Amino acid sequence: MAELIVVTRDGSEHMLAASDGLSVMEVIRDGGFDELLALCGGCCSCATCHVYVDRAFSDRLPAVSDDENDLLDGSTHRDDRSRLSCQLVMTEALSGLRVSIAPED
Repeated sequence: MAELIVVTRDGSEHMLAASDGLSVMEVIRDGGFDELLALCGGCCSCATCHVYVDRAFSDRLPAVSDDENDLLDGSTHRDDRSRLSCQLVMTEALSGLRVSIAPED
């Protein structure tokens, strides 16, 4: 089983077990982290699951879709590490992925 490292807004790090096929958003939500709102439930229609992805994993992730890009453009906290966690699907190849929950817009 893959592992996901989640950094909360207060800087605390948490290691979560991540089943293949679950989105990063689902792993964080199921881990009980309320600060990741994920209001649309993973439909890529809001940006409330915004995270910053460790740059070491950038080349292992799928490209940002046009829809994801448009939603991230609405965030005042977007940077080059920004992704919507609902669009990142966990696999064994992503084990050790480290994401930080972005500030709320």
